[in-house]
Amino acid sequence: MPLLEVKNLSKAFGGLKAVSDVSFHVDEGEIVGLIGPNGAGKTTVFNLITGIIPPDSGEVVFLGRQLAGLTPHEVAQAGIARTFQNIRLFKNMSVLDNVRASFHCRLNYGLAQGAFHGKRFVDSENGTYSQAMGLLARFGLDDKADMNAGNLPYGTQRRLEIARALALNPKVLLLDEPAAGMNPNELSSLLDLIRSLRTEFGLTVLLIEHQMGLVMNLCERIVVMDFGQVIARGLPHEIRQNPRVLEAYLGRGAAVS
Repeated sequence: MPLLEVKNLSKAFGGLKAVSDVSFHVDEGEIVGLIGPNGAGKTTVFNLITGIIPPDSGEVVFLGRQLAGLTPHEVAQAGIARTFQNIRLFKNMSVLDNVRASFHCRLNYGLAQGAFHGKRFVDSENGTYSQAMGLLARFGLDDKADMNAGNLPYGTQRRLEIARALALNPKVLLLDEPAAGMNPNELSSLLDLIRSLRTEFGLTVLLIEHQMGLVMNLCERIVVMDFGQVIARGLPHEIRQNPRVLEAYLGRGAAVS
């Protein structure tokens, strides 16, 4: 059974069919790329998987459980975390508090314990602090724990966003254009980071990306979308030579030129 399965997923906004009958699966431990030209519907698929918008039809099945209709925090609690195409950090909060915020759904004290700082509150907050600092250390950000997140360089903000997603202890990590705006050295570091995180945290990764060098070197399988539909699935070398993919990216006639 696939870990994550998207079945005949569709979504329209007004008269525009953003996603039309999209189906694909992700097996446990895989790194799968979801690619396509701008406007192909990739981020809409991520929004449908994570409950940000509801589908018009179709299913999202995770570990045998139907996710369509769940709220974003319920999807996160189920074990799916994500980053965003446009970085969505709490930029006026500290680096540490950005990560601590993700532990909210895992805290085990109630309103009374929180109001009166009871033992359960103190133990939970201390544990959260230790875990958050451990994650920051893993990403080389522990020395920046007290900085405002908005003051970090762009590439560092990207790393913080991934660290914050991992604080949810996910089984599946959705990365929406993690390499956007990065220079070649940062791209190489990102590739190594994602590979190491998969092993270290037991992650399955679904990634949207326009940097084809990263996609081809990182992903075991690739799903290609265009105009809201899946037009190809396969191994990197198969996708690289697929006529429909070449046409979608380069225009009609590219496959035979």
